[in-house]
Amino acid sequence: MVFRMRTDTLERMVQAVDRVRERLNRAAAILEQAEIDYAVIGGNAVAAWVSQVDIAAVRTTQDVDILLRRQDLAAAQAALEEHGFIYRHSASLDMFLDGPNSKARDALHVIFAGEKVRPEALEAAPEVTQTARVNDLRILELEPLIRMKLTSFRDKDRVHLRDLLDVELIDARWLKRLPAGLAERLQQLIDTPDG
Repeated sequence: MVFRMRTDTLERMVQAVDRVRERLNRAAAILEQAEIDYAVIGGNAVAAWVSQVDIAAVRTTQDVDILLRRQDLAAAQAALEEHGFIYRHSASLDMFLDGPNSKARDALHVIFAGEKVRPEALEAAPEVTQTARVNDLRILELEPLIRMKLTSFRDKDRVHLRDLLDVELIDARWLKRLPAGLAERLQQLIDTPDG
């Protein structure tokens, strides 16, 4: 059986990537204007760091993840909703949908600084002040980003960590910088580079 793709497939693929980038830039600009501290985390932060070394190794992501202080949530909600985002709390997740017809995939997902995402997490999320400026965005610094990814350690986190290993932003020398539980996870990835 031969599957025929729509003729506008490439255009739709580019549009999907552009929508995520536009949502990220718009949300960051709104938070900057409202003087609310934030940090870009997740796949977009990994992509920003990887792009500093090898643009061809950058992986796209479908959502936007940000780090906020819990005490800044009300101010962030007011600022973002003024520009069309819609706050939702669902299944213990805080997010801002990108308009009334959007889905959770089209959202700005919030992680709270200094708090554990799950009770069993090895570490709490880092502080929102641990950022580096990359293309007018506040991107989480590399070490706290790595610690977040090692703490979550879901499939996509392992893929992101392998991307960082592939461009040599992290390597075995990092093992000494990490607590035992996170170092074990990094060693596992170093030992199994192909998954």
